[in-house]
Amino acid sequence: MRWLKRGADGVGVALFTALFAVFIVQIVARFGFNRPLPWTDELAVVLYVWVILWAAAFMVPEREHVVFDLVWNAVGLRSRRVMRVLGNLLIGGLAAWALPACWDYVHFMRREGTPVLDLPLMWVYLPFVALLVALVLRSARGLWDALHGRGLEDAEVAR
Repeated sequence: MRWLKRGADGVGVALFTALFAVFIVQIVARFGFNRPLPWTDELAVVLYVWVILWAAAFMVPEREHVVFDLVWNAVGLRSRRVMRVLGNLLIGGLAAWALPACWDYVHFMRREGTPVLDLPLMWVYLPFVALLVALVLRSARGLWDALHGRGLEDAEVAR
């Protein structure tokens, strides 16, 4: 599993590096040479979508996501278990329910292209499908952990 995490982190770093490089090219072309390049705007947007969705799906651990933990910290272990089970059923269930329709739409969008680079829109939106799959898998793991009494400690305050 560690090599999968390293691979996902490597892809994320490569995507962010590409986004940064395109952004620098865009700035130099626009302000250095007064010749804006339309492809840099489009590619930056596509890479931004990929960076955000890739990171949310594969790089950012669940404990790093924003949570509202006032109620969580105020209740006992039994209530936390119920909250964790219901939360994972809700998130995972909704993601699983949305997955087929989202895949159909993303697959349908292979016919359309972006205006400048003519990239198939399927490739632009594909990381959203990956995010849904990751949500289903994370929720299944969270449900398993909750049913076995793991992950029910107090939420840590970021320092």
